[in-house]
Amino acid sequence: MNINNNSENLAINNNAYQNILTRTSIRNFSNKPIKDELKSALLHAGMSAPSGVNKQPWEFILIDNTEILKQLAETLPYAKMTALAPMAIVVCGNSERFLEGDDSTLWVQDVSAASENILLAAHALGLGAVWTCLYPHPDRMESTSRILHLPNSIVPFNLIPIGYPSKTHAPINKWHPERIHYNHF
Repeated sequence: MNINNNSENLAINNNAYQNILTRTSIRNFSNKPIKDELKSALLHAGMSAPSGVNKQPWEFILIDNTEILKQLAETLPYAKMTALAPMAIVVCGNSERFLEGDDSTLWVQDVSAASENILLAAHALGLGAVWTCLYPHPDRMESTSRILHLPNSIVPFNLIPIGYPSKTHAPINKWHPERIHYNHF
C-alpha cells in the first residue's frame, strides 16, 4: 500500500476534505460582528456530532457579551484572545446525560466531536476559532463555572473563541507517515 501526502489522489476537489486539511487555530480576530445565522450554524454543527448511545451529553453556552468575554480572558491563562473575539462558545458536558458505569467518561469523546464540528464549521464559514482547554483543570473549570453561573451538573469542557481572522494563516503540515502502522505496531 502506497500512502503518501499527495492530496491530488485524495478527493482534492472535495470541499469537506479540503476544509479539514486547511483549518488552523486562529487567535487574532477583527472586530467585525458575527451574524446570528452564522452563530446558529455553528451550534447546529456542534449538535450534529456523533455521541455514544446518542446521549448527546453536551450543552453550549454562546457568549457575545464583551464584558463576559473579557472576564474569561482575564481568568483563563491560555484564552487571552477571548477578550478580542466577538463571540465564544463554551462546550460543556451535562452529567445528567452521561452514560453509567465503565462508560461514564465517554462524554469527553462526545463533546470533543461536537467541538471539532464547531471548529470545522467556523473555518468553512470564513471564521477563525481556537480550542482552549478547560477540562480537566479544576481552576479553569471553577472560574468558568463561576463566571457563567453553571449548575453543578454542567462540566465546562473547553472555550472556543470565534471571529473573523485579522490575518490569514497558512495551514500547518501535520502529515507524518512514520506514525502510520499497518496491521500491528
